[in-house]
Amino acid sequence: MPVLTRLIPSPVVVDIRAGALDDLASVLADQRISHSGRLAVAVSGGSGARLRERLAPSLPGAVWYEVGGGTLDDAVRLADEMKSGHYDAVVGLGGGKVIDCAKYSAARVGLPMVAVATNLSHDGICSPVSILDNDAGRGSYGVPTPIALLIDLDVIREAPMRFVRSGIGDALSNISAVADWELANRVNGEKIDGLAAAMARQAGEAVLRHPGGCGEDEFLTVLSEGLVLSGIAMSIAGHTRPSSGACHEISHALDLLYPKRAASHGEQVGLGAAFAMHLRGDTERALLMAGTLRRHGLPVVAEEIGFDDDEFVRAVEYAPQTRPGRYTVLEHLELSAEGIRKAYAGYVAEVAG
Repeated sequence: MPVLTRLIPSPVVVDIRAGALDDLASVLADQRISHSGRLAVAVSGGSGARLRERLAPSLPGAVWYEVGGGTLDDAVRLADEMKSGHYDAVVGLGGGKVIDCAKYSAARVGLPMVAVATNLSHDGICSPVSILDNDAGRGSYGVPTPIALLIDLDVIREAPMRFVRSGIGDALSNISAVADWELANRVNGEKIDGLAAAMARQAGEAVLRHPGGCGEDEFLTVLSEGLVLSGIAMSIAGHTRPSSGACHEISHALDLLYPKRAASHGEQVGLGAAFAMHLRGDTERALLMAGTLRRHGLPVVAEEIGFDDDEFVRAVEYAPQTRPGRYTVLEHLELSAEGIRKAYAGYVAEVAG
């Protein structure tokens, strides 16, 4: 009888703990990622500079590159600077913009990439996607999954708390995204990868139901693991469906319609997910999600991120245009502006109780 298996693209190292950063050099050498120590390390000019000073003695063979921002031009420029260096691997040391630039640049020059996350703002730390600003706004670019991932909880706690809160919103949005995927399967027959859906949903559920707070190691570990699993789920599925549904469409619409006023990605998708659960008629889950967001200090209604009702209604109406071909509860209901307004009023009354 044949044994059927599949290979899952995932990091060979996932190290999430306090003090993990101090072992970066030994991890890279032990896993033969960079036995020679020839590394290209991408960092930001802020916190990255401080970490460079701390890590440079343990990485004597590394060449350090400062990443100016999170644009496609920045990523291409980084790749051009690195391509003649004969490196073993690229290390992205920093937040989402640095890691996304490093992932894209590593793919462009054909090197494995190691992600060392200094905050937990979103699930891009281990995803097969780089989100980079371009002339048309913002684009998603497919890249290989990082070969290794380190998250030092001591470093995470030093970052502003808003980054942890943003990661919470992104993790919770998985629950809504998977519900949209299942809806597309029921209505349109869209194929679901059961393993990817299970990983993404359980990542969100673990964060949703954990009683800890943003500064506690146990909660930060669960959140970190959830964001890693979200990234691996996208790698398994081969697209962003496990972690992106109506919640992300709403966030993309806010970014496009109000580019100077948009809140953090996690704040927007968390709010979008809670509202999407309300649209599905799942009052219990909408209230549970809103309660968790509120407990961690995230916004629950549009007013709390600086948008009035009319602006939010406009964003929800526009949202399906941000991902043509993706079927979510928004496409399913096809609500008019007045219908969205009524639904949002009902949501506000529901979560205010």
